[in-house]
Amino acid sequence: MKDVTFLNPGFFWLFAILPLAIGWYIWKRRQQTATLSISTLNGFKAAPSVLAKLKPVLFALRLLALSCIIVAMARPRSVDINNKTRTTRGIDIVMAMDVSGSMLAKDLKPNRLEALKDVAEDFVDARPNDRIGLVVYAGEAYTKTPVTSDKELIKKAIQSVKYDDMVLQDGTGIGVGLATAINRLKESKAKSRIIILLTDGVNNSGFIDPRMASDMAKEYGIKVYTIGIGTNGNALFPYAKRPDGSFVYQMMPVQIDEALMKEIAKKTEGTYFRATSNSKLKAIYNEINKLETTEIEEQKFYNYDEKFRPWVWAALGLLMAEAVARKTLYRSFI
Repeated sequence: MKDVTFLNPGFFWLFAILPLAIGWYIWKRRQQTATLSISTLNGFKAAPSVLAKLKPVLFALRLLALSCIIVAMARPRSVDINNKTRTTRGIDIVMAMDVSGSMLAKDLKPNRLEALKDVAEDFVDARPNDRIGLVVYAGEAYTKTPVTSDKELIKKAIQSVKYDDMVLQDGTGIGVGLATAINRLKESKAKSRIIILLTDGVNNSGFIDPRMASDMAKEYGIKVYTIGIGTNGNALFPYAKRPDGSFVYQMMPVQIDEALMKEIAKKTEGTYFRATSNSKLKAIYNEINKLETTEIEEQKFYNYDEKFRPWVWAALGLLMAEAVARKTLYRSFI
C-alpha cells in the first residue's frame, strides 16, 4: 500500500459498523441457543464436533468480505505525476561585484567579500530558470562569466572571486563596473534584463562616470538594483600589508555614496538597498529574488492506477466461500 491514496476516505467510517455487527452476532447466538437443566450429562458424553467449533468462521468470512468492500469503496489508487514546464518570461541577470580592498573589511563575517559570495551562491540556486553573469570591478572591471544558464559554472566563478591587487587596480570604479555589466546585457533578447550592482564605497576610479553609465542602462531598458554594503559607523579596514602578505587592520569610518546609488536605481526603475549585516545582505537578495519573478507555465499529467478491483474480487471470494460452506458443511446446523 506504499504511495497509495484514497479517493473517498470517508467510507472508512463504515468500519465502525464492525464492532456493532460482532456484538449483534454474539447476542443473536445466545438467543438461538436452547438450554435444558438436567441432573447429569453422563448419558450425553461425546467427542466435541470440530465443525461446530469452527462455525463462527462463517461470520468472520462475512466480516472480512465487508471490510474488503469498504476499502474498495474508498477507492485506493496510486498516481504517477509528470511535470512539463516551459519558461515563458526569462530574465538575464548580471551581478556586478565590488572587489576592492575595502571589501575585506570585517563588519560582515568573516568579511564583506566572503559574506557576499555566500549570499550570491544562494541567489543563483534560487534562479534555476534564468541566465546569470558575473562582473567584478575595483579601479577597473572585467567580465568573470558572461550570462549563462550553467549554474555550476557561475557558482564556481563566484567561489573563485577574491581581492587581488595584481589583477585589478585598487579603487572603486562604480561607473566602469556598471558599464561592463551593461555591455553584457545590451544584446540580450530576454524579456527582462537586470543588474545587481554592489559597492561598499564611493566612486574614485575609472574613466566612466556612473551617471553616464546609468543613462546607458536606461536607454537599453536595463533595470539596476543597487546595494551599499557596510555597517553604519566604523569598521575594521585593511590599510597596510605585512612582509608575509597578511593585512593590518584599523578602525575607519564607513563611507558609501548612497545618494549616487539611489540615483542610479531610481533612474533605471530599480531599488536601492543597504546591507549592514550578513542577515540584512541575505534578506536583500531574497527581496530582489521576489521582485524579479520568472513566469513559468507548468503542465501536470496525472496517471492513476486504480487498485480497488482486487479488494472487490477478495470480497466476492470470501462471500462465495462463506456461502459454499453454509450450504454444504454447515447445512445441518441451525
